[in-house]
Amino acid sequence: MGGKYRITGNKYPKMRRPRRRGRLVGLTVVSVVVLGVGGWGTLQLIDVFTGGGRKASAAGDGDCGAATKASPSPSAKPLPEPRTITVNVLNATTRGGLAKKTADELKKRGFKIGDVGNATKQYDKKVKGTGLLLGPATALDTTLPVLGTQLPGAERRTEAARKGAAVDLVIGDGFKALATQQDAGRALTKLATPEPAPTTKKGC
Repeated sequence: MGGKYRITGNKYPKMRRPRRRGRLVGLTVVSVVVLGVGGWGTLQLIDVFTGGGRKASAAGDGDCGAATKASPSPSAKPLPEPRTITVNVLNATTRGGLAKKTADELKKRGFKIGDVGNATKQYDKKVKGTGLLLGPATALDTTLPVLGTQLPGAERRTEAARKGAAVDLVIGDGFKALATQQDAGRALTKLATPEPAPTTKKGC
């Protein structure tokens, strides 16, 4: 080659294209970042319009909670009124006069009074609690609970071979007095109107 610049020697420099590897790596990184940001933005938009998976789930749980409500309890036998219940008042303690005094109080509260006296040999001096309520099998969920409002804590027992609808109130050693008329009245009201059972919406 002539002119101002000459190449000397017997080796000639090889002409190569400038390396572009660094540029390609940079473009790749930028592309990944752009795609990542775009994907994140898309997810954010989906959350905005759908309310978000967790929030939707939480809202659903709240709906289930709100759907839980009380429903009337299954229909049961109507409870008898005190005036329809005949009570035999029997004293199983060594303290005299308890049977008559208790019978008089029950009569004031509307109960019908049957026999009044000492307990039979089967129970005499053998009832350690406040009292024992005895009745036929049919009285377990009807008459005995009503009578039980007058003497809380008394044991309830049924006799399969027992005839008639009358029930016994056997006074025990732990007896002090009947429940006050106000307390017995509240207990009777609660017994007649039990709290409804809660129900949960299906699918929750």
